[in-house]
Amino acid sequence: MRRALVTGGSGALGSAICRRLAQDGLHVVVHAHSNPGHADRLVDEIRRSGGSAEAVCFDVCDADAALRALEALLTSGPIQALINNAGIHDDVPMAGMNRERWRRVIDVSLNGFFNVTQPLLLPMMRTRWGRIVSLSSVAGITGNRGQVNYAAAKSGLHGASKSLAIELASRGVTVNVVAPGIIASPMSQEFFSEAFIERVVPMKRAGAPAEVAELVAFLASDRASYLSGQVISINGAMA
Repeated sequence: MRRALVTGGSGALGSAICRRLAQDGLHVVVHAHSNPGHADRLVDEIRRSGGSAEAVCFDVCDADAALRALEALLTSGPIQALINNAGIHDDVPMAGMNRERWRRVIDVSLNGFFNVTQPLLLPMMRTRWGRIVSLSSVAGITGNRGQVNYAAAKSGLHGASKSLAIELASRGVTVNVVAPGIIASPMSQEFFSEAFIERVVPMKRAGAPAEVAELVAFLASDRASYLSGQVISINGAMA
């Protein structure tokens, strides 16, 4: 059974991705940091539905802690599907942005990508099959007012993923990025009114986490074996 690690797997989007990968028969490692109880409950739900899952808890920004946790996971075999979903935003115009706001957002999305991905590469490559999918944002493509830090982190993932895709292309490992627009979640409901969504999204609605999860599951499957180095938008025709 192939094993998948989903960072930020206990959140709204991460949970949908975990459920969908489990439906495809992968053993899903649900990662959490600040909400380990959410990960445990999701693992129980997946198991009750006939899937296979376990939880892991560490801070993706802490390279040493991440390495210890990943080395423990690797004792049971390679992780062949990695979904880099962990990320935060801390929005403010750059003129009023302090260093901590800049550093923290970059640290989770971009340094977290390195801290989690790098230790898993050699075991993945030895199997001659692997899938790495990182979650970005429309802000990483078009930019967005008040999100200079977030857009920088996400667009950094684009360049890193395209370069890594080239490095791994001959090893049967694909690397892609999914860039969602406005996706329904408790956080998006706090920041985006229905009127705003109808104005900026041509489809006049927010996307569903399950819709993003379907795209991620495709990219993490055998069906996407010739698709690599791509940034794929899923945003209701926003751009």
